[in-house]
Amino acid sequence: MKRFSFPFVFHSIYHRATKIPLFDTLTPVLPRAALFFTIVPQLAFAQTRWIATWGAAPSPQFPSTGEMEKAKLVFSNATVREIVHVSLGGSQIRVRLSNAFGKQPVQIASAHIALRAKGASIRQDSDHTLTFSGERSITIPPDAILLSDPVSLTLAPESDLVVSLYLPDRTEAGGIHYDARQTNYSTEGDRTGVAELPNPSSFSSWVFLAGVDIAAPNSDSTLVAFGDSITDGAASTKDANHRWPNFFASRIQSRHVAVIDEGIGGNRVLRDPNQNIAFGISALARFDRDVLAQPGVKYVVVLEGINDLGHAGPDLFPSEQANASDIIAGLKQLAARAHEKGLKIYGATLTPFAGTVFKGYFSEAKETQRKAINQWIRASGAFDGVIDFDKATQDPAHPDHIRPDFDSGDHLHPNDAGYQAMAKAIDLSLFR
Repeated sequence: MKRFSFPFVFHSIYHRATKIPLFDTLTPVLPRAALFFTIVPQLAFAQTRWIATWGAAPSPQFPSTGEMEKAKLVFSNATVREIVHVSLGGSQIRVRLSNAFGKQPVQIASAHIALRAKGASIRQDSDHTLTFSGERSITIPPDAILLSDPVSLTLAPESDLVVSLYLPDRTEAGGIHYDARQTNYSTEGDRTGVAELPNPSSFSSWVFLAGVDIAAPNSDSTLVAFGDSITDGAASTKDANHRWPNFFASRIQSRHVAVIDEGIGGNRVLRDPNQNIAFGISALARFDRDVLAQPGVKYVVVLEGINDLGHAGPDLFPSEQANASDIIAGLKQLAARAHEKGLKIYGATLTPFAGTVFKGYFSEAKETQRKAINQWIRASGAFDGVIDFDKATQDPAHPDHIRPDFDSGDHLHPNDAGYQAMAKAIDLSLFR
């Protein structure tokens, strides 16, 4: 199809409007001069480019039987108010709602977006009603994602945004990110637009919320931090946004790159959860949804594989033992799929875990496998670059252990200082 510049497109439409009787019949009272002002905004809107500035990866719902049923999140006639910390700011915002892994349709009777004041309160002057295809009430089908209509709202970089959803019916949470490291709130009735929630209850997951996008120029893009609990920020200070992707978002902001955290605690490259469904489906299975489908994605940092080693073995699940070759094969698949979509993907080395408090998680044989994986990441050339989180966090005197001042106490997950050191270890020249 031949492409035309905008002036020629308009000239062609105007010419047809003056020559073709049918067009005049359809628009008998529209002045031809007004035609220009009708067309321009529609064409401009069609060219809007969206990038993700915040995101969270979902895991399946807990089963309805057994011990895990007690951990299910269920809401009825409730407003759910969720806080998210964006990376880049913008003036046109949209929200992505998710019923990922949900088994039933979910009705959202009302939805609002606003800037956060403090705690569960919003800045009333910033409150906006969210609509979806022009409708205030929507139903999300099982396993679906719905986009809100754009909202004009000045959103500063690294600020808190509040999304409030009213769920009128008994609703099991879908699109769940279990360990948000963020306090969220719920209260009875439709309170989506009120500044202060009355008698709120708190919970620490994100539900029905997949992402926040901003309208951006072509110079801006998104980086997806893809990984397990160490990317998800396990053991970092709650409500402080001290995950390594948060620290890195501050560093890379000047390069017009948004950073979204698609880590899931306990996640593995090769296998779905063996018992704890909160660990999420395998990295290979979720890569399309959590990485390739993200608006504006240009870069990926992958830090996965330690749970493939740790969550298996003689003391845990013998049939799920994975060696370095198995994990490397999975990482090669992720690199190939990213490159197929034109993305830059950077391999991050696995951090030390000797002496971890989790029974059966570490062994000398597993440490040998970790070192082999890291050597391959550094030397193979499969990735567009290497981020050496191993060297950034290891104890120089005992390289198979995490540095004592970076240790959260479980000898596996970094503390806030450790996450900050990881972010500082990333070479900004990788993101030109």
